Amino acid sequence: MGTGRLYGVGVGPGDPELTTIKAARIITAADVVAYHSARHGRSIARRIAEPHLRGDQIEEALVYPVTTEDTDHPGGYQGAIDEFYAAAAERLAAHLDAGRDVVVLAEGDPLFYGSYMHMHKRLAHRYPTEVVPGVTSVSAAAAALGRPLVERDEVLTVLPGTLARAELARRLRDADAVAVLKLGRTFGTVRGALADAGRLDEAHYVERATMSGQRTGRLADVDPGSVPYFAVALLPGEAATAVPAPAEVRTDRAGEVVVVGTGPAGRDRLTPEVAAALAEADDLVGYGPYLDRVPPNPRQARHPSDNRVEAERAALALDLAASGRSVAVVSAGDPGVFAMAAAVLEVASEPKYLDVPVRVLPGMSAAQAVSAAVGAPLGHDHAMISLSDRLKPWDVVEERLAAAAGADLAIAIYNPRSKARPWQVAAARDVLLRHRAPDTPVVLGRDVGGSDQRITITTLGGLDPELVDMRTLVIVGSSQTRVVERAGRTVVLTPRHYRR
Repeated sequence: MGTGRLYGVGVGPGDPELTTIKAARIITAADVVAYHSARHGRSIARRIAEPHLRGDQIEEALVYPVTTEDTDHPGGYQGAIDEFYAAAAERLAAHLDAGRDVVVLAEGDPLFYGSYMHMHKRLAHRYPTEVVPGVTSVSAAAAALGRPLVERDEVLTVLPGTLARAELARRLRDADAVAVLKLGRTFGTVRGALADAGRLDEAHYVERATMSGQRTGRLADVDPGSVPYFAVALLPGEAATAVPAPAEVRTDRAGEVVVVGTGPAGRDRLTPEVAAALAEADDLVGYGPYLDRVPPNPRQARHPSDNRVEAERAALALDLAASGRSVAVVSAGDPGVFAMAAAVLEVASEPKYLDVPVRVLPGMSAAQAVSAAVGAPLGHDHAMISLSDRLKPWDVVEERLAAAAGADLAIAIYNPRSKARPWQVAAARDVLLRHRAPDTPVVLGRDVGGSDQRITITTLGGLDPELVDMRTLVIVGSSQTRVVERAGRTVVLTPRHYRR
């Protein structure tokens, strides 16, 4: 049997909800849970971890023999403590030697003024060891005050209250921001050192941060007789606490239109550049269902519209930008592929809008997403054709389909079908069959990347128009496109080399 693993696990400053997910998982899985306590036997670390204890674990209570320097041990206080730590380490070593995983609980962080470090120094070189960090009392105290500690080049100094008064005062005078720990019986010395350093009025007091008895206030007002060990003195830095002057809000700023592509579906396909543009916009303009993909922000105005009013939508965006607004025009997929980029730029070319800035930010196109979902059917030369005849005659659509098929290009077909045009998929198939073999691979990708994703691999001769709707992109392969079964998955690819 191999040895067990030693874990030093920080459980945070007091609130069990500040225990990390990793810490909770390791505590629950451990064979042995150890914790330090004074002679009364109560352990704050164990109380914090209690929700994660199974109930059948071995518990090792490591009870300090002394908590003050008054002792009759022949080695004095340090001798008594060293003897205790050595004995505690060997108790844990017996479990580790037996192959049991041992968690040593630590309030706050295990390696930040914590008792665990004494076990770590004695055992970590002998056994596999992992330390799980926790939220420190300093972080908890700052959060309780709701005040930042340091900013920019300021330095945070952490001091133990056990230092001599003169040494504390010296360090307090030289520091930007300070956290003083281990108060309790040292509070009088700490308070005196703050006064000596001329910083008493700056000091804040936090007691039992994040626990049920949390108390905060001015340190100068605290009764020394009421201070527990679990208290912190904080002196935030000057820069961190300075109240900034009100920012000047520009009213003459220039507006802008940014046409963005959100990808085929889902935030995972959104580029950081587009996400930043959406976050910075004052107004979002777009087809209603596409705007619905962008989480609402009460700071922003949203202007949804029907899918057939591209010019009006573009004019609205440009008018808003002309008035000084930052406007994002939202397209699905890539805005330059059968989407709003061309519509906005066409209207923006009118004389009244020539001075309005317009940018276009790319997104992942539906053709890219569908192609990637099955492999690489667009891996060689290809064409993108829309079957919609709302903006061009159907005979032009047929001519382009025939030309692309005659040139032996793979074809990505957009807008294949709508309620008003249910016949066009079959008509397009028939045009393509004049130039392509019936066994030419065809890929139907619906809502790729979304919750309703559906991928169908068929052939041109077997293409059923009823499987296609407006949310489907159709990829028709070239004569070189092939279907391969590999590793339990069907892959469609068009090789980069071309063989006649």
